[in-house]
Amino acid sequence: MLMDFFILLKQELVIVAIIFLLLFIKLGKDRTNESLLPLINVVLLLNLLLGFFGSKEGSLFGEMFHTGKLIILEKNILNLATWIISLLSFSWLRTHKHVIEFYILLLTALLGMFFMISSGNLLVLYLGLEMSTIPIAAAANFDLAKRKSSEAAMKMIISSAFSSALVLLGISWIYGVSGSLDFSVILLQGPDSPFRIFAFILLVSGFAFKMSAVPFHLWTADVYEGAPVSVTAYLSVVSKASVVFVILAFLYNAGKVFADTWYHILIVLSILSIIIGNLFALRQNNFKRFLAFSSIAQVGFILIGIAGSSQVSSAAVVYFVLVYVFSNLAAFGVVALVSAVSGKENISDYKAFYTTNPLLSWVLTIAMFSLAGVPPTAGFFGKFFLLMAGAAKGNYWLIGIAALNMVVSFYYYLRVVKAIFMEENPQPIEKLAIPGASRLALYICLAGMLIAGLASCVYDYIYSISFGL
Repeated sequence: MLMDFFILLKQELVIVAIIFLLLFIKLGKDRTNESLLPLINVVLLLNLLLGFFGSKEGSLFGEMFHTGKLIILEKNILNLATWIISLLSFSWLRTHKHVIEFYILLLTALLGMFFMISSGNLLVLYLGLEMSTIPIAAAANFDLAKRKSSEAAMKMIISSAFSSALVLLGISWIYGVSGSLDFSVILLQGPDSPFRIFAFILLVSGFAFKMSAVPFHLWTADVYEGAPVSVTAYLSVVSKASVVFVILAFLYNAGKVFADTWYHILIVLSILSIIIGNLFALRQNNFKRFLAFSSIAQVGFILIGIAGSSQVSSAAVVYFVLVYVFSNLAAFGVVALVSAVSGKENISDYKAFYTTNPLLSWVLTIAMFSLAGVPPTAGFFGKFFLLMAGAAKGNYWLIGIAALNMVVSFYYYLRVVKAIFMEENPQPIEKLAIPGASRLALYICLAGMLIAGLASCVYDYIYSISFGL
């Protein structure tokens, strides 16, 4: 029994052990960042590798915590993204005074995400949600000398408090009418009153805040712009992916009884997110704001996939998140390197970027192609699977809207490529020295964008362990 406890909680316990290790290092003899960062990256790599071995399915604490093959894979995706972000942050962190604090905040947030994903109870879900949000708000203020960073943290705290209030109010009302917080009990009770349906809508609205779906997206661009690039990448990829995994599992399990309600909600949110995200992305010059609205549009495609309510939908969403990790982190990796050395974060600064930094130019270009859904990158297959999953219910008009918006997105993604290769700049960004850790991360992202789309075994495995409505 005790052994089962350690095996089922293995990934969470490893994260806790790493946090304590960092605390002991902080209390011990001072180390230089040049020696500390490689050590932390090795520890995070070991954490990633351990996630693939010695796992099993089961539940703990009266089914308040449960795990399975798909949940383990989702946690491994988050571990992979965290490790890549750590590698990409080398240039920025090696001159920072609070390296250990930065990692403690990110790992604490990651621990909260793990509990969210494994939750079988609304209270555990809420506690994990708060644990994953507050440390990221503190990390958003990690550029202590910049006023925009403090502003980003404040906006995130205020918006998160509002969304958390919605979630907590929805949870309290669901508990009031059902007498339980367990998903299994809620599932047995049909949507017998408008009060229960409204409580469920509040819960979904809180999740929509966390994943930046329109019209709950107003905090996103300002927070992305003000936070350090590494924190922005974590928000855009790890935080958003965790909420996608949670809402996917929640809707397909405890939310089955509200399927008709949330189906129409997701359709409206998806259309608004795709259209608004695309229209605002067209106007952006700051790269982080550009990627913020790009991520909002990507959320719209994810919601279309979730609305399909099938095993294909579940597999398509998880597969797309994996592809999104590689694509978005490749883009953020290049932006982080440029920002750390030159402080430049505008798209116009990348004119003639190819003349001085050909490797980074190609990585950023392929990332733009993947985010746009241009074959043969994995982003094309990811969006294709999402649209096919959404089309299963016969909403061809919805697929038509999404396809037209994909054409619109080509314009603003290719605008970046045009600036890199085709526009002149008398003073292009200087040639950047790429640290070994960052170079490794970029190669991993590049391989992921190309191989994940062409290797059918990736999608086949995800499909084999997925679940439907």
